[in-house]
Amino acid sequence: MTFKSGNFAFSSKYDAQKINPLILEGRMSYEAIADLPILPEWSTYLEEELIRRSIFSTAAIEGNPLKEEEVGKIIKDTANEGKTGQAEKEIINLKNAYSYVKEHDASGDAAQISEDIIRDLHKIITDGLDYPDNVPGNYRNHVVKVGDNEHGGIYTPPKCLPDIQNLMKEFIIWINSDQIMQLDTLVRAALAHYHLGLIHPFGNGNGRTIRIVEAIIIRKSGIKYVPTMLSNYYYRNIDNYYLAFSLARKNSDQDISDFLTFMMNGVIESLAEIKRNVTFLIQFLVMRDYYSSLRTSKSITQRQHDLLSIMLDTFKSVSLKDLFSVSPYNALYRNVSERTARRDLSKLVEMSVMKQEDDGSYNLNIRTLG
Repeated sequence: MTFKSGNFAFSSKYDAQKINPLILEGRMSYEAIADLPILPEWSTYLEEELIRRSIFSTAAIEGNPLKEEEVGKIIKDTANEGKTGQAEKEIINLKNAYSYVKEHDASGDAAQISEDIIRDLHKIITDGLDYPDNVPGNYRNHVVKVGDNEHGGIYTPPKCLPDIQNLMKEFIIWINSDQIMQLDTLVRAALAHYHLGLIHPFGNGNGRTIRIVEAIIIRKSGIKYVPTMLSNYYYRNIDNYYLAFSLARKNSDQDISDFLTFMMNGVIESLAEIKRNVTFLIQFLVMRDYYSSLRTSKSITQRQHDLLSIMLDTFKSVSLKDLFSVSPYNALYRNVSERTARRDLSKLVEMSVMKQEDDGSYNLNIRTLG
C-alpha cells in the first residue's frame, strides 16, 4: 500500500504453458550460438556494432531525431562533446552508460541489482540535459503520465516521492529475493523492466534507464549479444512494445504473460539474427581460405584471387565496367584488355565462385562449398 497511489503489486505470475516453451527455445538458440567458433575479434566487432544499434534504438524510442548514421559518427568521435546539442548529448550519455555497464560486469555481486546502479545509470543518461522536472539520479516528486490511447491507454504511475522511495526499496528487495533469483534470468530481466516501468521513478529518462537495467541483468548472467539487441527489437516493434506493457498492466490477476511473451519473442528473434551474422562471418573466413587454396593450386591467377578477395571485403556486386572504372578494381585491370576481364569473370562463374545476375552484374557465390 502506497501513501497516495493505492495498492501496488510486485508480481511474477505468468502462464507457464505459454512462457516456458519460449524460454526453452531462447536457451537452445543461445546454446547453439555459444557452440559456434566465434573468434575474439568477431565478438568485439559484433558487440560494438550491436551497442551502436542499441544506442540509436533506445534513443529513438524516446524521440531522439538523429539518424543511425549520425549516431554512429557521434559514438566514434567524442572530440566535440562540449559543443553538441541536446540530441547529440543524449547519444554521448548513452555511450557513457554502456561503458558503465561494461565496467560493472567486472565488479560487485554477479546477480544483484541495486538502487545505486539504477540511480547511477539515470544520472549518466540524463546528465547535462534540459529536461523539465528532472534531476539526474534523483527520484521525482510530481505526477507523470505514461502512454496514449492508441497503445492501451494512459497510465499514471505512483505520484509522490515518499511512494517512489518506498516502492524502489521494496522493488530491490523483491528482485533480489530467492524466489525471483531462482527464475530464469531472462524472466527476471523482464520482471525488472516491467515493474520499473510501472514505478517510473524519474522525471525523464525512465525508458532508457530501464532498458539498460534489463541489459545489465542479462549480461551479468553471462548471456552475450542479446542485452544490446533487445532495444533494437523494441524500437522495430514499438507499437507492440507499448501494447504488451498495457495489456500486462490491465490484467486483473497481475499476470504479466503478455509482456513476457513480447520480450521472449524479442530474445528469440535477436538470437536468430546473431546466428545469421555469425554464420556469415564463418562463411567469410572459409571462403577466404578457399580462395587462397585455389591460388596455391594454380586453379586461379593472382589477379582473379585478388578480385575475389576485394569482393569478399566489400561484399558488393561488380560489373565488367566497374573493373575499369571503380577503385580498387581498376588498379587490378589497368593493363588488362576487356576480353581478358570477360574471361576472368566467365571462368569464376564456371567455377561457381561467382554468379551472374539478371542485370549482368556479378556477385560472389558464398554457397560454393555447400
